[in-house]
Amino acid sequence: MKRFPSIKSNVDFQHCYRIGRSCANSCFVMYVIDNHLSFNRLGISCSKKVGNSVIRHGIARKLREIFRLHKEIVLGKDIILVVRQKGKDCSYFDFEKAYLELCSRHHIIDREE
Repeated sequence: MKRFPSIKSNVDFQHCYRIGRSCANSCFVMYVIDNHLSFNRLGISCSKKVGNSVIRHGIARKLREIFRLHKEIVLGKDIILVVRQKGKDCSYFDFEKAYLELCSRHHIIDREE
């Protein structure tokens, strides 16, 4: 089974927070930065303010699945999603709509596919 391309280290998160561009909506904040790799990586930050661990991990699983299914993102990006408190009330389809909206605002959707 292939590993999921995720951002794990604190250094990578801090670098993206400092240098990356950010856009936000009601569900989460998206930071995007070039990673100079041949693939995209996803980092998810979901604080305890959002809910207990079951809720937070459910949100993270939904966001990873949305990232996995939408391959039309331009390659070579690090994407960090910071979940807002309203995120605990969002459904999968709300997250998907919010994710695609922020991707289009960041201009990282590849229109050729």
